[in-house]
Amino acid sequence: MCFLLRVRPDRLDEYRQRHRAVWPEMQQALRETGWHNYSLFLTDDGLLVGYLETEDFEAAKAGMAEREINRRWQSEMAEFFEDLESGSADTDMRPLTEVFHLD
Repeated sequence: MCFLLRVRPDRLDEYRQRHRAVWPEMQQALRETGWHNYSLFLTDDGLLVGYLETEDFEAAKAGMAEREINRRWQSEMAEFFEDLESGSADTDMRPLTEVFHLD
């Protein structure tokens, strides 16, 4: 699964800093709910590309939605993003459709 979000250009440095110290409980919750090989990539203009491997993306998102640690993380991180309609990056991710894959 690959998705897009947009980080506010004036918050890029702090966004990077926060992700150098993701809470251990948040990392564990991601693992437990099926988020594997998860990476975030950020351009200098704020385009955020996320990539993860999971058996069921909807189930992985739903599992995180049930976690208090995720609610706290999403609340703290919401201010970093542009144009969050729902107020949470978890629900505003724009999934990309795979058009080619090379094994």
